[in-house]
Amino acid sequence: MGPPQAGRRVLTLVLFDLDDTLVDLTGAFARWAGEFAAEHGLPGDAVAWLVGAGRRSRGPKDRLFAEVRARFGLAEPVEELWARYRARVPELVAARPGVAEGLVALRAAGWRIGVVTNGLPDNQVGKLRRTGLADLVDGWCASGEVGPRKPDPEIFRLAARRCGVPLAGWVVGDDPVLDVEGGRRAGLRTCWVDHGRLWPGETPPDLVAGDTHLAIRSLLDAESQLFA
Repeated sequence: MGPPQAGRRVLTLVLFDLDDTLVDLTGAFARWAGEFAAEHGLPGDAVAWLVGAGRRSRGPKDRLFAEVRARFGLAEPVEELWARYRARVPELVAARPGVAEGLVALRAAGWRIGVVTNGLPDNQVGKLRRTGLADLVDGWCASGEVGPRKPDPEIFRLAARRCGVPLAGWVVGDDPVLDVEGGRRAGLRTCWVDHGRLWPGETPPDLVAGDTHLAIRSLLDAESQLFA
């Protein structure tokens, strides 16, 4: 296939990570930790410990809540603690600055927009719905619903299918492995939201942006140059 003709629009897909890319999970988790510590009468250093444990946690959060339960001697079963967290965090989360406006601009420019996220759908889709972002995207995949987890390329393929387009385009996310390496393995171009960090790997992403609204602006600028 040759290059696109001048002025001709090509439907382009962009798949976004959710947590700390589209929404501010870090802030929501800190607010949840404060509530949780107060509710359970935990000691003064509990909030800092919870925030640190959440930052270190990888994979399903049942492991985190097993650690929380053991550290503070809580009576509730792990599954109950985890379920209450999943119900509460979508109520505390907010879209990152400029994200909603950026998604509107992408759709107006003819992009298809998807979300690829690890986690259970009650939590992850709850965040999309509570923030209103569900109405601004064409589809999403949560690993707890579909099976594969990032960085498995299959979850990116499933997300593209739900958006109604082939898997070709961009992935935008803040995790070097789950988003950048996963997107690269899926054949996508990659944009890393660095949040002020240095790139930790050898092969850099195609684009780097300090926050998500800047990443969206870079995508729109790249498209405008393509069709100039």
